[in-house]
Amino acid sequence: MIEKFKWIYDNRHEYVRKWKEKHPDRKTMGYICTSMPEEIIYAANVLPVRILGGHESQNISQQHMTGMFCPFSRDVLAQGLLGKYDYLDAIGTTHTCQHIFQAYESWVLHKNIKNFYIPTPNTSQTPHALPYMRGQLKLFMEKVEKWIGRTISENDLWRGIELVDTTRRLMKHIYETRKSEIPPISGLDSMLMVVASQMSDKEEFNKILEEVINNELSGHKAKEKPGIRLMLVGSEHDDVKFIEMVENLDAIIVIDDHCTGSRYFWNTTEQDTDALTAIAKRYLKKPPCPTRDFPARNRTAHIVNLAREWNVAGVIEVQQKFCDPHELDKVAVSKALEKAGFPILNLEADVIMPVGPFRIRVEAFLEMLGSEELF
Repeated sequence: MIEKFKWIYDNRHEYVRKWKEKHPDRKTMGYICTSMPEEIIYAANVLPVRILGGHESQNISQQHMTGMFCPFSRDVLAQGLLGKYDYLDAIGTTHTCQHIFQAYESWVLHKNIKNFYIPTPNTSQTPHALPYMRGQLKLFMEKVEKWIGRTISENDLWRGIELVDTTRRLMKHIYETRKSEIPPISGLDSMLMVVASQMSDKEEFNKILEEVINNELSGHKAKEKPGIRLMLVGSEHDDVKFIEMVENLDAIIVIDDHCTGSRYFWNTTEQDTDALTAIAKRYLKKPPCPTRDFPARNRTAHIVNLAREWNVAGVIEVQQKFCDPHELDKVAVSKALEKAGFPILNLEADVIMPVGPFRIRVEAFLEMLGSEELF
């Protein structure tokens, strides 16, 4: 069952195409930012599909955005312009960084696809954030209703909430098992699990998660000798070759904080007076990315707590090159981790990761951590 995570990741386009053949009366909506309210999309009986880059060389995006935009935004736009996601019926995003918004706008302009933009609040730390967020979710829901030709009921919304929250609870349970001295699942498989959940029907995917929990984790060892326990933090990161390289050394990634990892599913929805308010509160309370973490920096305490709870020896921070929000955030996060006693290695990601040079830096980092553990 764990191997299905990798199959979905590697065959994401084939998976959705086959899903559409099985469900000809249902639509699909691609999304770029993980603050997109999947609960509402599922309530509309639409399949949400996370849009990611392909980690392939390309020269098509440079005609539409500057090369000093982050590799992720350029790679995502290239995937759209190359037709990799032409099976989608619509795409959407929330208010996030300018780079992602440029990729979204260029995609919409050149592919002429149905689109949904949600102007979510810049900060969740004001009393105005909740009514504003709820109002924008209501406008989004009304646009989706017009698109699908039917009303989304309160029961539909709670059904969507329960479906997505079930995925979140199951994945967090699996993450909790990685606290053990010999984790039953690797950092790579954990990343593949989270990304696969974003690309597949959660009704089907939850069954895979339950099967993994009930039949595969008990007694399983990700590595016979896990080695040095690491945390991975930073911006979007789903580079398989990089994570494989790290875990092929004397190390294992036991926890992370990024949007293709724990930040996607960490908190569930609290019961409230109505479903839209509950959804709005959940997204405002989720572990923030740097674009929403001000004026107070709540990310730093959350990241340090994760490092402590999962008992890591060091942290690798992987930031998308030219990512302004994470570039600014990196200083505060690095200082907080170092003050708490966690050494940190900072790396910059590109469309294709320089795994060879990074291997040398990771090996040196692990050697330093190993020597520190001796004293």
